[in-house]
Formats: sequence, structure tokens, C-alpha cells
Amino acid sequence: MRLLSEGLPFLVITIGFEKPIILTKAVLNASINGKATGAGVGNAVSDAVKEKGALIVRDYLIEIGILTLGVFSGVQGGLRQFCFLAAWILFFDCVLLFTFYTAILSIKLEINRIKRHVALRKALEEDGVSRRVAENVARSDDIRKADINTYTNGFFGSKNTEVGVSKFKICMVIGFVLVNVFNFVRIPLGFGMKHGASNKHAGAVQPLKTFGLTASFDEVNVWKVAGPALENLKVALADETVVSVLKPLEYILMEKGFDYPSVEIVAPFPSPEASQDDTQLDDLGSQIEGFLKSLENPMLSKWVVFALAVSVILNAYLFNAARWSFDRSEGSAFGTKEQENTKVVEKIVTVKCTCGGGSAPAEVESSDDEGLVIGGMQANGVTEELSRTVAECIKLLEAKRASELTDSEAIELSLRQKIPGYALEKVLGDTTRAVKIRRAVVSRGPLASETAGKLENSLLPYKGYDYNRVLGACCENVVGYLPLPLGLAGPLIIDGRQFYIPMATTEGVLVASTSRGCKAINSGGGATTVLTGDGMTRGPCVSFPTVKQAGAAKIWLDSEQGQSTIKKAFDSTSRFARLQTIKTALAGNLLYIRFRTTTGDAMGMNMISKGVEHALHVMSTQCGFDDMSIVSVSGNYCTDKKPAAINWIEGRGKGVVAEAIIPADIVKSVLKCDVDALVELNINKNLIGSAMAGSVGGFNAHAANIVTALFLATGQDPAQNVESSNCITIMRKV
Repeated sequence: MRLLSEGLPFLVITIGFEKPIILTKAVLNASINGKATGAGVGNAVSDAVKEKGALIVRDYLIEIGILTLGVFSGVQGGLRQFCFLAAWILFFDCVLLFTFYTAILSIKLEINRIKRHVALRKALEEDGVSRRVAENVARSDDIRKADINTYTNGFFGSKNTEVGVSKFKICMVIGFVLVNVFNFVRIPLGFGMKHGASNKHAGAVQPLKTFGLTASFDEVNVWKVAGPALENLKVALADETVVSVLKPLEYILMEKGFDYPSVEIVAPFPSPEASQDDTQLDDLGSQIEGFLKSLENPMLSKWVVFALAVSVILNAYLFNAARWSFDRSEGSAFGTKEQENTKVVEKIVTVKCTCGGGSAPAEVESSDDEGLVIGGMQANGVTEELSRTVAECIKLLEAKRASELTDSEAIELSLRQKIPGYALEKVLGDTTRAVKIRRAVVSRGPLASETAGKLENSLLPYKGYDYNRVLGACCENVVGYLPLPLGLAGPLIIDGRQFYIPMATTEGVLVASTSRGCKAINSGGGATTVLTGDGMTRGPCVSFPTVKQAGAAKIWLDSEQGQSTIKKAFDSTSRFARLQTIKTALAGNLLYIRFRTTTGDAMGMNMISKGVEHALHVMSTQCGFDDMSIVSVSGNYCTDKKPAAINWIEGRGKGVVAEAIIPADIVKSVLKCDVDALVELNINKNLIGSAMAGSVGGFNAHAANIVTALFLATGQDPAQNVESSNCITIMRKV
């Protein structure tokens, strides 16, 4: 005989856990997607069931169908019993998955929402906000709707009519009490009928009930069976004989070492005189007794205790949550007539944001004074200030009195798009305050609260800076400034003069290593420089209807007449910019013109662009190229802020060659190496290594580090580092 327990591992594998996992993932995804649209917990569960329910039921049906074939296969050895049991377990598993398990998921989502609500309310209360205001703010975050009057089916609120948590809990308690009362009343009655029937029919044979099957035997007449033998024995014995009739023993065949908790001896069949009601009560008592005996199993009893404990904890938590719906100040949960007749006015209150984001809170209060809300609260826990309604704040804004708005009011109006974020400095008239409010607006905005929610209370400094010098000059939408360490490397002797090199950087030892190099160069007398080129470039792109016309324009520009005409037009736009050369390149009907000019001590990109525009205008209007159109003032033929071979070959800006002689003993004492090793390293790394990489202008160790730090320290554009750090390092032993 094979036991079904031997197939328990196969049964677990057959049932599996993939279907609850699939449903759980679908519910969680639906819940996350529903936060932005305001969908509730019930909608999340229903959406998940609609999405994955059909697929899960299909899998159940396929598995049950296969197991059903196994039941009718006729194969002996326990296969039929195993398939029968597995099919029924799968059926009940499917039913429980879409009933009990979905209910558990709903409770879990509801608990998570309650936790978020409580956490937000406590955070606001810790900042000095009253409990009523904090509750309103937390509730508005729960329902995610602008109008509080539309709130009818949330978990919290005075108009909560659909959830009915308290009524549901009361029904559960009443049902629990009724079940226990029924058990206490019916169980003793069933036992009494059983024992009464047993005493009345002591001579009857008891039926055997095992696994739901009842085997019974007819009543036996003992005298009829044993009477003749006893008469013969009496005749044979002369003396008086006493015969003792003992109650017969019943033997049940069971497998050794195996416990059958479901096998029991039930009450005997009732006599014909017994009523039908007594029989039904007897059967009911026997079934209840069998169920109670099954609870004596140690493993089953532990699971029952665990389930009861979880139920008690969960019910206590949900009872407390339901109590929050009615625990309101001034009895607002009961909807009195006075509240129904009040006029709802929205006003802005001061709330310090510590949650790292979220929408700016707004309180909704009622008043009978013709819509004027006079409410105050402690600002920063010290003084009490008057709160204005949104309409009043908008009137101040329209009257050009935005400077009278409080920070909270300005933030709220900006979130409502009444004040553009880029115009805060102009509207408020205070650049520092505008930066502060912009940080709050960015943090509390609904679109970027998850990525920029911590900006308002971040360590990014914004005070003590003259933003008037920034406004309209070098930066927009300012939210602060970055203090960058500034160090000095050197001094370095260049052409007989000593210079300190300012370097703004956060890279450790960069200034120190540069200073060590300056020390080594100074020991040999310093560096000698030669200026090899001085010309900033701008390369516009122009187009013509045909290639022939574009070629004619190229030939004209390359001619002496064209060069002279364009130079005269260009030089007329500035006192410092002077055109040196013009280089052209033709690509189809597109003509690229590279203007190379001197700009004095300035980089001069703006003055060059101005001269290029005027020169092209003269070319198109006065030189017979009226069919020319300007595609771009900068056609990437300059080339600006991008690596390009033309910059490496012809140069862009100032070209300098520097020379320094370092004594051998200084190489050993300062640079910690010998001359031969240093020369070999330069060849193998800076020359051969860069060539293997296909580098353009990168035949050096790390010139970009020093150039970028120097640009940051002197206020230059660090993006120009791309072409400014193009150089080649050559070493030789002398």
C-alpha cells in the first residue's frame, strides 16, 4: 500500500506558486500606475485581474484537464488517487486565488496607503502645523484631486459611503459570535443523543466510519446463535452453571505506525422508534466531534493558532484605521447642517516642506463672513500671521504688488502657473528671494518631485551672492551657486617673468603636481615661448541653387577682389577685429567659409559673428550673389568646441611653442626618475600610444586638466578646452 504522503513533493511542484506571483506583480504594477491617475485600491486589483485573470484560469483548466485524464487512465499504484487529489487542490487553489488572496492583496495596498497618510501627517505636525491642517494635506495627497467636494469614496473623509470599514467589521464580529454560540449549543446536544442511543442499543454492532465511508452490519440475535450449544452444555453438566456474557471486542485493521485521525467509531444505528430529528442531530454532533478531534493534530493546531493571531492583529489595525475616519475635530465627519451651509474658500497657509518634494499644500476652510477667511497659524513657531485666499493673492499679483506676497503665497502661485518660473526675479523685485522660491517650486512641483524633490532643503548655497550681476548676463533660472576651490600653482618663470597660475579644481593633487613641474622648469632657468599664430575662426555655411553658382562664389572669395571686399566689410564692424585670411570648401551646393581674424586680448566670438554676418550681407546684396542663403553663421567649419583636424593643422586662437631645459639632477630629485626613462616614456606613451589611438592633437599627458582648471579660475568658457588643450610634448636628451 502506497501512501499519498509519498507524492507530496510532486504535489507541491504540480500546484506551484507562479500564479500567485503573477497576480501579485500585476496588482503592484496596477497600483503604481494608478497613483498618477488617482485610481483606488479596488481599481488596481480589478485591473490586474482583468489583465492576468484569463491567462491564470486558462493555465488552471489545462492542468486540471491533464490530471483528470490521469484519474481515468486506469493505471494502478496510486496514480489515480494522486491525480484526483491534485485536481481538487488545483480547483480550490484557483477559487482561493481570486477570492481570499485578492482580498489579502487589497488589504496590503490599503495598509501601505494608510502608512503614507500617517507619515505625511506626522511630518507636518512636527513642523508646527495643526492636526486639522495636517490631516487635510495628507488627505488631499491620498485622493490626488484638486476639489475636496468631489471626495466621496476615499478611505478617509466625511462622505465615505462606499468602503464601510466599520460596518464590515461589525458584521464580521457578529458572525464570529454566532458561529461560536451555535457550536456551544449544538455540540452537547449531539453528544447526548449519541450516548443515549448507545445505551439504548448496547447490543447492536457499531458501524465503522473511515475516510467518509460507513460500513454497517445487521443486528445479531445472540441467543439464536449460541442457544443450542448452551442447551447441550446444560444437559451435559449436572451441576448448576453460571454463564457470563461479555461485551464483544471490535477490531479495526490499521497499518502499523500510521495515525488515522479521521477514523472513529460513531454512534450505532438508531432504532425504528427514534425520530428523524434525533438522527440528524446525532449525525451533526458526530461530524462536529470529528472536526474537533482533527484539531488535536499538533501541526494543524499550530497553524490554527497562527491564523487566529494574524487575524487578531489585522483586525485591530483595521479597526484603528476605521476609527480615524470618525476621529475628527469639531465633528466634521458627521456633516452637520451648519457645515453644509458654509461657503468653502481656499486659502494658502505656511507649511515648511521637509518631505523632499510633493505639491505645495493648501488648506480648505469654511467661514460665514461672506467668504472672507480669517485664519492664522504660527509662522516658524513664533508669530501669528494672516493667511490670504488664492483670489486675494492673484489680485495683488495683478496690481503689481507681488513683493507683498509671503513666500508660501508666491510658491503656490508659481505652482499654479500664475508666476512663470523664469520671471520670479522680475515679478518679486528681489533676486535672492526669487532664487529661494524657485528652489521650493522645483522641489514641490508634481513633474520633477521624485528627481529634484530635495533641492529646497539641500546643502546647495544660495545666500550671500550678488545675483544682480547674473540676471540677464550669464545664467538663467538660478537656484544657487557652487563654491569651487581655487589654488595657485607655481610660480613659473616664463620668458624671464614669474607668474602664479590660478587653478580652480576639485581634483586632488592637481595643483601640487603642477607646482612640482613648475619647480623643475624653474631650476633650468624657466620656459621660453614663441607665438606662432594668432587668429580666431568662424566658419559659416551658405547655400546656392546650383553647384555652378556655389563654385562661382568660391572662386570669387578666393580671388584678390573677393578677399579685399569681404575684409573691408568685416573690419568695418569693430575697432579690434581684423580679418586675416579666408579659407573656403565646397560640398555640393553648400559653401563653407572659414574667417580667421585677430581679436585683441579678447576671445572675441561675438565680435567675429557680428563681422561675419555683415560680410555675408554685403556679399549677397552688393556682389551679385543675391541667390545665396545663409544656412548657419557657424557651420562647424571653425571648428568650435569640437575636436577637428583643421584646428590641429591650421590652429585656432593663439598658437604657442614653449621650451624648457631641466638638469638631470633635478629630474632625479624632483621628478623621481632619470632622463633616459623619462624620454622613453614620452615616446612610448604620448607619441606612439596617442598615434595608436588615432588621437587628433592629444599627443600629451594631460594638458586638458591644467587648461580647464585655468579657464574655470579666470572665468573663461571651459568647453573651449577641447581645442585649447591640443598640443604635442617632445622630449630629448641634451
